[in-house]
Amino acid sequence: MLHSLTDRLQAHLQILRNLIRNPKFWIILCTDTLLLVVAHNLAYQVRFELDVPRFYTRQFANLLPLILLIKIPAFYMFSLYRGMWRYTSLHDIINILNASLFSSSILITVLLFSNRFIGFSRSVFILDCLFTFFLITIHRVLIRFVYQKYSPADGLSPRQPFPEKKRLLLLGAGDAAEKVLREIQENYTLPYIPVGLLDDDPQKIGLKLHGIAVIGVSEDLVEHVHHTKAQEILIATVSADKARIRRLVSLCQQTQLPYKILPSMGELINGKVSITTIRDISYKDLLGREEVYLEQEKIGAYLTGKTILITGAGGSIGSELCRQVLRFAPGLLLLYDCSEENLYKVEMEIRHEHGDIRTETVLGRVQDAKLLHQVFQQHRPTVVFHTAAYKHVPLVERNPWQAVTNNILATQILMEASIISGVERFVLVSTDKAVRPTSVMGASKRVTELMMLAYSQQHWDGSLKTIDHTSPLHDKFGVHAPIPSPPLHNTRFMGVRFGNVLGSSGSVVPLFKRQIEKGGPVTVTHPEVTRYFMSGEEAAQLILQSASMGEGGEMFILKMGDPVKIVDMACELMHLTGRIPDVDIAIEYIGLRPGEKLYEELITAGEGIVETHHEKIMALRGEQFIELARLNTLLEALAGEAMRLDETEIKKRLQQIVPEYTFTKTE
Repeated sequence: MLHSLTDRLQAHLQILRNLIRNPKFWIILCTDTLLLVVAHNLAYQVRFELDVPRFYTRQFANLLPLILLIKIPAFYMFSLYRGMWRYTSLHDIINILNASLFSSSILITVLLFSNRFIGFSRSVFILDCLFTFFLITIHRVLIRFVYQKYSPADGLSPRQPFPEKKRLLLLGAGDAAEKVLREIQENYTLPYIPVGLLDDDPQKIGLKLHGIAVIGVSEDLVEHVHHTKAQEILIATVSADKARIRRLVSLCQQTQLPYKILPSMGELINGKVSITTIRDISYKDLLGREEVYLEQEKIGAYLTGKTILITGAGGSIGSELCRQVLRFAPGLLLLYDCSEENLYKVEMEIRHEHGDIRTETVLGRVQDAKLLHQVFQQHRPTVVFHTAAYKHVPLVERNPWQAVTNNILATQILMEASIISGVERFVLVSTDKAVRPTSVMGASKRVTELMMLAYSQQHWDGSLKTIDHTSPLHDKFGVHAPIPSPPLHNTRFMGVRFGNVLGSSGSVVPLFKRQIEKGGPVTVTHPEVTRYFMSGEEAAQLILQSASMGEGGEMFILKMGDPVKIVDMACELMHLTGRIPDVDIAIEYIGLRPGEKLYEELITAGEGIVETHHEKIMALRGEQFIELARLNTLLEALAGEAMRLDETEIKKRLQQIVPEYTFTKTE
């Protein structure tokens, strides 16, 4: 304890030595001394209405040394000489208030004990405390104002706006707008000058945020653009429903000015709103950006400090899962992917933005059982998120054997490796195409769902020898990997099913964008085709939330909202680029491709849907169940057909496992 006190004393002495060597400290100290004298003099002048008796004039002079002797050390105690006053904040002003109250209390206490306050006017000391607070505060705020008004690099010459600064009109007058305005005012290098705020709430008109007035309502955007001579518009909201975002975008398009938007809360990994993150409008903004409620403590309980394995980590869902998992400070994040380019990109992103988190990259295929076994033995993951799969319907339809090896057998190997290694939670990422599938890809994902259900029903103990005798692990590992007896954990298997993710490798959005950039035509399969869509950020967050709720055997369904007509999506993407459908760019209907459906579903007939406590997540406990031993027999036959590259037999075997799967027989 004595050693600790000595260290703290030495630290304070070092701070004091640094202050003494700083010329700015002496300027601040002398100014404070002068202001304290002025404050005490003002207290007497106000108390005696500018006619101070000679007795009190002498009293004022006699008290000054005591006042300075008490107040200057008190100011130091409350860190009033250690702040960077160009960044004066509310916290600093509270410190000034505390220092003023504390020093005045000490002064009154000293006088009370020395002569019982005889001959002193009590109101003088109250006024002295008030004037001290106001004058010192004004001094500090003035310093900040000078630094904001003048550029230090110009030798305190008034700083002129950069020629390239744009006149910015903000749509929204809430918290996000406040943060944007504050950042613009504090960082003079930003290329914007705010000229006004518009909001949907007419009661805000006339109010100001950081000196910028709310000049009207959003509906009058065109009028205010002309009035303010705005050059760019910023939609300053991070959470809004679909209807509001679409309305604001429509208003912006009418002005023919460039317009941008702040990222949604899901995209802001650190939750910090900044004007440096603004971007162009994308289609996912038109889907709405209602903030996803997450049970942070429950999610953190199974992620923080743990080893997390994410397969397909370089893909659209896998990479976004990585970003969301990083928010919960895992002990080790294992990135597993077969794409060298995608894995490198996500590794570099994490290394540069989250260098404090331990990560390991594994370049390989999930069905490489020897590699998988090595990874599990070396790192012992606690949680596995399995996102790796082939998802492009027409490609997989033409190469069905790849769906068997990459989607089905790889998942089985991964599930059994998780059991052997004592993984606590295994989360299977599935798709709405698994519901009454008409494609090989959808059928293969439905098989993985049935595998998840089968494995979740097993209680692994030393008497059950399924894994090390009849499963792919026995032969493909090249090593005998018996189940621990008893296992470290009975792995909780669960799945999460949802629709399309905007911007993913198989999504139509990137294709439409390329076609629009080239001038068309935009190709749509059918005028009535619809799909469910969700942003990658929202999907990843809800996967984490679902995993925190799972007890084992659940298939969670994410509420996707209303299905979107693909032709309407194409038209809206054209509007975002200022083009008119069927005028500037033609729409061409090419017909449904093999395996595609007009519409997708999220629930299979016979599945019992249950609402959960989360508004965007439902749970299924299906009646359809295949015993693991029988499922292994069927999978063994399916693997044989895949090795023979027999397309027709592969589809027949898939139909044996998934009776609701329908396909067109090839001649």
